[in-house]
Amino acid sequence: LVREALQERDVLLKAMPHIAWPMRFVLPIGPGQRRAGWLLRLGLFVYDRLGGRGSLPGTETLMLAADPSGAALKPEFVKAYEYSDGWVDDARLVILNARDAAANGANVAPRTRLERATRVDGLWRAETSGEQIIFARGLVNAAGPWVADVLNARLGANSAASVRLVRGSHIVVRQVFAHEKSYFLQQPDGRIIFAIPYEGAFTLIGTTDSDHEGPNGAVICTPAERDYLLDAANRYFATAITAEDIVWTYSGVRPLYDDGASSASSATRDYVLEVSDAGGAAPLLSVFGGKITTYRRLAEAALVKLGPFFEDMGPPWTAGTPLPGGNFAACNLSKLIEDLRAAHPFLDTAWAGRLIRAYGLDAFDMLHGATGIEDMGQAFGATLTAREVDWLCRNEWARTAEDICWRRSKLGLRMSAAEIEDLQTYFLRQPG
Repeated sequence: LVREALQERDVLLKAMPHIAWPMRFVLPIGPGQRRAGWLLRLGLFVYDRLGGRGSLPGTETLMLAADPSGAALKPEFVKAYEYSDGWVDDARLVILNARDAAANGANVAPRTRLERATRVDGLWRAETSGEQIIFARGLVNAAGPWVADVLNARLGANSAASVRLVRGSHIVVRQVFAHEKSYFLQQPDGRIIFAIPYEGAFTLIGTTDSDHEGPNGAVICTPAERDYLLDAANRYFATAITAEDIVWTYSGVRPLYDDGASSASSATRDYVLEVSDAGGAAPLLSVFGGKITTYRRLAEAALVKLGPFFEDMGPPWTAGTPLPGGNFAACNLSKLIEDLRAAHPFLDTAWAGRLIRAYGLDAFDMLHGATGIEDMGQAFGATLTAREVDWLCRNEWARTAEDICWRRSKLGLRMSAAEIEDLQTYFLRQPG
């Protein structure tokens, strides 16, 4: 799985250069750590080899006194290893895949729940929350944390396969360091915590690994998880981070295939695809587990599993295909920002940069015909305007202020409660 993920990394960086980019991680070496420095360096050597001859630089040794990343750390951390990985805006990734599917003929139906489905005459008959009846040649159960619940309760299956729900919580704090590198922080209990530059003015710290009671339990960062992350960061950073520095917390539930591991952190991150059918027709494919780095490979593997049921299915094609807005080389990102400003001089560099980072080439479509700030419509704060909101409603299924501020962007970090309320009022005034 590690080899597959590392080799896939370059494919993803090329497909979505606006929302995914390379990142260097600093692994400080200090007294009392569980893993010896030589063992860490050996592991990073293997990591570099597994990744192949990709586009990212390999591991280096840093003397922290001579590197900007050392200034934020406690003085006992003298040396570090620095390695390459990537970052992706996961919320934008989900939306762009949905848009890509729609552009290729899919009917995307947000806010629609599958109530039940049964096999009828070689087809699936599915009933939805919108009181629609849909007939399909096959079903894919990619319900994530709810995959087993959907499989057994809504599809009438009797599968023994199950998932282990693991909650990962994060805290976002005021900026701890000003450079663009991230930190890989070893903890006494063997866990790894990351500290990552976030949204320009913040630092993201995470993640925890806690078994989650669910799938319907509250998905929140608990006080214990918050304190754990604060303690983890404060073992390394010279300036103490307190609960008062936290501006936002969030949690996600990872549906790991239940392989019987004794702890959440040691459970497998690999995926399992389970297929059943009725006499060679009406296949049902359920996805257990998986991780974001290999999501495209997982989708290809799923279609290979379904191939025997669909003789007209074509070969895999996504490896060299950019996601919406991403049809440009990453090295041209700065030029795109300059071009957007040249076409729309009322934009400053930060505003243009945010739009290119979120929408890539689609930012030019969004702003087409706008010659002055007055063409952007109502300003809600944090450079969000009615023009962007309307575009998101037309192209990305946005319906609420929460959609805009947290699911299509993270502008909620920079907007006041009053500004977000004004945005919701704007939605309420729209017809339909």
